[in-house]
Amino acid sequence: MTANNMIPYELTHPGEIVKEELEYRGISQKHFAEMIDVSYTMLNDILNGKRPVSADFALTLEAATGISAEMLVNMQTRYNLLLARSKKENIDRWKNLRENCASLF
Repeated sequence: MTANNMIPYELTHPGEIVKEELEYRGISQKHFAEMIDVSYTMLNDILNGKRPVSADFALTLEAATGISAEMLVNMQTRYNLLLARSKKENIDRWKNLRENCASLF
């Protein structure tokens, strides 16, 4: 749960969107990696949510596919935040901070 007691939506890595788009267009990951001049391993890691989508990579994807770089970067940021918010150690730390700092403000 978040501070406002709302349950966050399911995490979606931006790589999943690109992966679905490539599948829809019938383009193999290996061929696409060659087209955009990146290693297959790097592309595969991004498409499977194991690596983040950087701003530079988002712009490369936008040039190649027309998928908005801004949307991909924003999705990555939201993904990172939701992932951080779901970690038990963060939840406990922030709860303690809220309790300890409540009287300061």
